[in-house]
Amino acid sequence: MPGGRSGLRGEGRGRLEPEIRTAAGVVRGRWENAVVVFRGIPYAEPPFGSRRFGEPVPVQQWDGVRDTSEFGPAVPQASHQGSVMSSVSGCTDDGSANCLTLNVWSPELGTARLPVMVWIHGGRYLEGTAGNPHQDGATLAACGVVMVSMNYRVGVEGFAHIAGASDNRGILDQVAALRWVQDNIAAFGGDPDNVTVFGQSAGAGSIAALLTMPMAAGLFRRAISQSLPGTYFSPQLADAISAKIAAELGVRATVDELADIPPRGLTEATDAVLRKMPEFVESWGPTALTPTPFSPVVDGVVLPIAPWPALANGAARDIDLLIGHTRDEYSLFNTWRDREMTDEQANAVLERLAPALNSSGGYRAAYPDASAAQLYELVYSDWLLRMPSLHLAEAQYAGQGPAWLYELCWSFRRDQGASHSLDMLLVFGTLSADEVRGHPLTHPNAANEILEVSNQMRSDWVRFATTGNPGWASYDPETRSTRVYSAEPTTQPYPEERSRRIWHTHRFDALDLRQSVGAGGGR
Repeated sequence: MPGGRSGLRGEGRGRLEPEIRTAAGVVRGRWENAVVVFRGIPYAEPPFGSRRFGEPVPVQQWDGVRDTSEFGPAVPQASHQGSVMSSVSGCTDDGSANCLTLNVWSPELGTARLPVMVWIHGGRYLEGTAGNPHQDGATLAACGVVMVSMNYRVGVEGFAHIAGASDNRGILDQVAALRWVQDNIAAFGGDPDNVTVFGQSAGAGSIAALLTMPMAAGLFRRAISQSLPGTYFSPQLADAISAKIAAELGVRATVDELADIPPRGLTEATDAVLRKMPEFVESWGPTALTPTPFSPVVDGVVLPIAPWPALANGAARDIDLLIGHTRDEYSLFNTWRDREMTDEQANAVLERLAPALNSSGGYRAAYPDASAAQLYELVYSDWLLRMPSLHLAEAQYAGQGPAWLYELCWSFRRDQGASHSLDMLLVFGTLSADEVRGHPLTHPNAANEILEVSNQMRSDWVRFATTGNPGWASYDPETRSTRVYSAEPTTQPYPEERSRRIWHTHRFDALDLRQSVGAGGGR
């Protein structure tokens, strides 16, 4: 029956397979333990052929009942050996299938009106899929929410600046998925008036953009940003990067000239430029030192201005915002952890990324005992992820909107600390005690601690999605109240005070071509 559970399907299997009528047609899910799951529901037409590089088009209606037992195919992206993508089948490298799909986990169908949590995955604006097993929504849904995740276009298809096309197509896909939620989620047990978007890394960057976009207004009530990247591009910088990628293929970055190139050709050209990015540091500035050539484009149309000035001007004053980062954000990417780094090499990075010296005395004065490699990691962590997150909380406060701040300090690996993406694994509950226990570099008590830390973070996220308050004092620039997740979580002033002082006068905004800006942090 549309809008509720169906009769028993498959006699002898003992499972109910409920059927739900959406605006486009009927979908059939399956109960998996205490949660019903619908995978691979299309929310837009395939973004290929005449629709390639276009804005998402609502999916056409279908007849009959669509089975949703499998995730939809991943969007076009590189498949690197050992990555999650290496094990995902059906990647639309040739543009042959509909990859714009979403997934729903719900503990109760019909009129339950449960809080809705919509996950936006990360992946450097370059990769990622809602079929990632580390982002399975069952555990969150079992806590009493309806969980939704989505695929959206990444790489050139979703984020390159292309003449003749709208910018930020990947974020427009997210908007289309959020509109699907508004139109359909009530039948899955969700409350369309109580939607929380949450995401990590590039997903957090997308959410910060959504907070400022007029077309996203009214599509969600709350937002959780986990490890916000501080990279948003001016059209000029985005154009220069796209031109380099297109030049790898002997064409220009226009809709007409890129339309005939298969998606795989674009991912290969992107990989070629990615390997050469440090060569462009004099023109691209700090962007060339990041692990991705893509970020949201502040085009003045889809994304009118960068998130920090937008929130400071009150763009999200009606949105509850939970934001934070891990303590050791750049540890996963610091190739100098096991190598000797000279002071001269560290100085070169500090000059590129750190703000101009101020009364704090800079990094060497603030961290006198840090090695060159540690200074390198600190400035990358601060410039790329930690300070953008802190400054967004401050911008939300300045714009008279509510904000709550957190930092993850708990870790299980001696070699990585509280690394990038660890908070995601804890919130989803997909890192098991056995996996922690079996790692050769695990801390002695980590296997005994992980369940408590994971449960605490997840319950705080669900409390926030339900009530708009995660359970500790909101952020203000006087107390700087921060939830610090360690083996025993505490609430205290923001822990990274030394870095905060260094970056206190910096203003995050769209990054531009080097010749248009001064030195230090892309200003």
